[in-house]
Amino acid sequence: MVKNNKKILRVCLAQINPKVGDIEGNAEKIIAFLEKARGLKADVAAFPELCLSGYPPEDLLFKAHFIKENLKTLYKIASFSKGIFAIIGFPYAEKGRLYNAAALVYNGKLFDVYKKIFLPNYGVFDERRYFAPGSTCNVVTFGKDIKIGVNICEDIWHAHGPQRTQALLAGAGVIINISASPYQAHRLEERQQMLSARAKENNAYVAYCNLVGGQDELVFDGASLVLDNNGKILARGRQFEEDLVTADLDLSVLKKPGTKSKKTFFGLPAASLKTNILPGLESKKQAACANKVEKALDPLEEIYAALALGLRDYVLKNNFKKVVLGLSGGVDSALVAVLAVDALGRDNVIALTMPSMYSSAATKLDAKKIAANLKIRLINVPIRAIYSVYLSAMRGYVSGRTPGIAEQNIQARIRGNLLMAFSNKFGWLVINTGNKSEVSTGYCTLYGDMAGGFSVLKDVPKGLVYKLAAHRNSCAGAGIIPASVIRRAPTAELKKNQKDQDTLPPYPALDRIIDLYVEKNLSLEKIVKRGFSRGVAAWTISMIDKNEYKRRQAPPGIKITPRAFGKDRRMPITNAFSG
Repeated sequence: MVKNNKKILRVCLAQINPKVGDIEGNAEKIIAFLEKARGLKADVAAFPELCLSGYPPEDLLFKAHFIKENLKTLYKIASFSKGIFAIIGFPYAEKGRLYNAAALVYNGKLFDVYKKIFLPNYGVFDERRYFAPGSTCNVVTFGKDIKIGVNICEDIWHAHGPQRTQALLAGAGVIINISASPYQAHRLEERQQMLSARAKENNAYVAYCNLVGGQDELVFDGASLVLDNNGKILARGRQFEEDLVTADLDLSVLKKPGTKSKKTFFGLPAASLKTNILPGLESKKQAACANKVEKALDPLEEIYAALALGLRDYVLKNNFKKVVLGLSGGVDSALVAVLAVDALGRDNVIALTMPSMYSSAATKLDAKKIAANLKIRLINVPIRAIYSVYLSAMRGYVSGRTPGIAEQNIQARIRGNLLMAFSNKFGWLVINTGNKSEVSTGYCTLYGDMAGGFSVLKDVPKGLVYKLAAHRNSCAGAGIIPASVIRRAPTAELKKNQKDQDTLPPYPALDRIIDLYVEKNLSLEKIVKRGFSRGVAAWTISMIDKNEYKRRQAPPGIKITPRAFGKDRRMPITNAFSG
């Protein structure tokens, strides 16, 4: 659109929450947002990476009929693109190869396909398992002077990625990147710095459309971005919510491309450039768009929002309505209960309190207080009598042996069994309440407190649990989680006067060693050089190493750290190397 001698391009970034495998449902959402963008008189509407299939589709990609259904549905979506250029992520097969692709759609037609060039194969990413790399840099030219480069996620993280060819060789003034970038703490800041650098390097606007929603262990945080050619943020979408981010880009302020060189920019020859020349965009009468930069959440708000969204989507996308958890009166189960209420509503959260002969009056009272504060249903099922039956059944086989860990773990397994029984009877999903510090060291009972369909705090260290609990209390303006819960020394209450620190190093030291060993992959020697005693460090590492077999049998949980257990960290169970 030309207005007051300015070339204005209106871009809408549709950060949507698709569901993996729900091709028809995802298509309906894409069409609905496409219509919203048209209502806003947008010239361009971009949708996230692989949004039609849902991300990540994993081994669904090996099903030929799944790929065909994606393409068939894409043609249906294309029929809704009259007068608007749409960029839609989908899996695309061509000549026996499969690509992570962006459909380029305009005026009812699929006119070309961009194929992702850089395929990440680290951390949670397995793209080389499924996809072949593309080799063409697409630029779409509307009329004489509107040039748009399109690429996908990882492509733009490389300084000499396709945007170099698109901007500096072809003269694209706008680079649109569609993405499915998983959340981890501080990731937004990292993305913003990278995108700012790409915009300045290439003298181009950068529009970055990110996925939102939970998918198994991953959460996608949205926060789509539009930056000008000086790297300044013009618009930012909401975090952890669907949004339609709209921005007007004044192309008249851009300088001419700095080079017409035929040099290779990222290992591909200049011949890899492909330009689609289309008629000029329809002139639209439109009022100026107020580019909006949504406020970024602070670190604790961000993590809490990620946990709530990951829980909500796991429950609802797997067709559950209600969840059940064990409420012990401790800080972990208290935080999970609050998160569940925030994510699903109090009517959909049920708590079981399962006291034994070792449960203190204080923890039993706190469990009742938490349930009352949250106004959730609390079911009391004492386990002392059940425990006695277990011991009676075993007596003839264990007489003469001192009671120990086995007897403690029986209590945890009774509780896990009861939770699963209520789950089976009423169709409630069991929410696990263990934290990363416990899962790391194996301070948890297989088939006991490790039972559950989903583990909310699996990647949350104990120290962070306390910070999140305090954060949620401060948001409420009242102690939803009683102060006594936060003050009390952590205890499993499986024997008399038991404390976690009787079995584990102090949590501040433990969490730091876990961070250094699991997330930063440091050796024992390097951890000792960070100021930890060799004995404590070696002890912690030994616990982490020998409990891999437990973690393999743990429920999935939400990734929030740079290296979570599960897809992120894949260690052999049978392993003679340590430290």
